[in-house]
Amino acid sequence: MFKIKQLLILSFTIILLGTAGCKSKFEKLRLSNDVLKKYQEGIRLYNKKDYSKALILFEGLSQKYRGTAEAEELSYYYAFTLYRLKDYTTARYKFKEFADTYPASKNAEECRYMGAYCFYLDSPKSSLDQDNTYKAIDALQLFINLYPKSDRATQAAQYIANLRGKLETKAFDNAKLYYDLGGYSIDNYKSAVVALKNAQIEFPDIKYAEEMNLLIVKSQFMYAKNSYPIRQEERFKEAITYYNEFVEAYPSSKYAKEANQLKEDSENGIVTAQKIIAAEKAEYDRLMALEKKGAKNIDSTKLEIKNQK
Repeated sequence: MFKIKQLLILSFTIILLGTAGCKSKFEKLRLSNDVLKKYQEGIRLYNKKDYSKALILFEGLSQKYRGTAEAEELSYYYAFTLYRLKDYTTARYKFKEFADTYPASKNAEECRYMGAYCFYLDSPKSSLDQDNTYKAIDALQLFINLYPKSDRATQAAQYIANLRGKLETKAFDNAKLYYDLGGYSIDNYKSAVVALKNAQIEFPDIKYAEEMNLLIVKSQFMYAKNSYPIRQEERFKEAITYYNEFVEAYPSSKYAKEANQLKEDSENGIVTAQKIIAAEKAEYDRLMALEKKGAKNIDSTKLEIKNQK
């Protein structure tokens, strides 16, 4: 039993020494001044998909090979190593640097495309800030402008369409959020109408157009419904205007039943508001008549039809 334990310990020690030996070999090369051997080893490691070690060597060589014939190839491998390691932020910078530095290179087109593609990969989900999404669109469009006949131009155009779809979702979600927050303030319903309209101006072919137009009717209806009676008639009429625009654009909409109900409720809201205003006016006239007759203890607050919101 003791001998077996000794053999196991010896075997484990040999493995550790072997591993340490391999590591020390790489470290010796990394610390050496043999730039050619580093360069060759970096390429070998890249082709073996050992990108982490390849990057260590390429980073140390980038300054030493500046201005040499090998600098172009090193720059190319360096950028792709970063890409393989999913460091898209640094990779896109290096791809752009390559394309700007070597515009006549056979790899210039590919690197310009990859720089834009890294922006695409770095575009966040629609709920987050979309600054990188706009930059990705600009970079991809620049590639298409520079290489309109490239096979990659078609794919770049598809990526732009995907990114615009994300921006459309962001715009729709932001506008809908105003509607969802309407219970906290009726001004949110008004803001929802504005945001929905602005989104349609920015994205004329937005995929949510039908739903957004219905939401404009709903938002305006809720804005009117939660207003003071003196403001309701005008605001309900605006909701009906939006309804008419909706049914004209989508005569066979799946939301037709809901839209029709909103119109009916708006019409009823106008009638109700008119009755309330008429009743308030009658009460006002009655109190004014009493005041003229010299009546006392009249509640002066009832003598005004307030300019309510």
